[in-house]
Amino acid sequence: MNNWFTVERIDMDTYVISEYRHWEETHCYLLCGAQRAVLIDTGLGIGKIKEVVDNLTELPITVITTHVHWDHIGGHQHFSHFEVHEAEKDWLAVHFPIPLQVVKHNLTAKPCDFPPEFELTDYQIFQGEPTAVFADGTSFELGGRHLTVIHTPGHSPGHCCFYEPDRRYLYSGDLIYLGCLDAFYPTTDPVQFYQSVKRVEALTVDRVLPAHHQLAVPTDTVSKVSKAFGKIEKNGQLTQGAGLFDFGDFQIHI
Repeated sequence: MNNWFTVERIDMDTYVISEYRHWEETHCYLLCGAQRAVLIDTGLGIGKIKEVVDNLTELPITVITTHVHWDHIGGHQHFSHFEVHEAEKDWLAVHFPIPLQVVKHNLTAKPCDFPPEFELTDYQIFQGEPTAVFADGTSFELGGRHLTVIHTPGHSPGHCCFYEPDRRYLYSGDLIYLGCLDAFYPTTDPVQFYQSVKRVEALTVDRVLPAHHQLAVPTDTVSKVSKAFGKIEKNGQLTQGAGLFDFGDFQIHI
């Protein structure tokens, strides 16, 4: 199933591992330092992402999670060390908030080029006890590079972006990408989503690295998303159920 993934190099020691054959086009990121590596998210769980990672580095791996949604934790089971934000520990360890049948419906909501070995009936949502939890401001030291947790709730209570200040990379998870930004689920909060966007807007960012779809995200997308939320708020529509708002390169669903 290794051809399920596409591997591209961001720089000499940073890789993006993508699932372009699925409609969600999920991205995971492997960051290699001098002493260890971090893998941001593990994708859908359709292919074995660990085999891909093992071919890229021999460094010890820590998996860190942008948020505990099914399309970001599917490969956690293959790693011995994985961490989540403290607000979503129970989602991973105790009870996932979305029923399995809903997840399977989402998995197949649009035509996908699934591997012939994949069996939908066997698909399960990963559940497990995280090795550790992190909080806003937690720093991951990799040896020669470090990464900082920025708690950005809204899409989910424990959603986090990860910021690499030396390279000015923002790993934006489901907060910023070109596509439909979702804040309409019962576990989402559009007001918090807007506040989180404003928080990352204050960072100095040379590259936005999203969790879905097109990799080439212009850095001014953050400010555009912020202005879009501001317009929705000004119109008194920043409440769940307000609908779908189209801003060209991205949409906001609340």
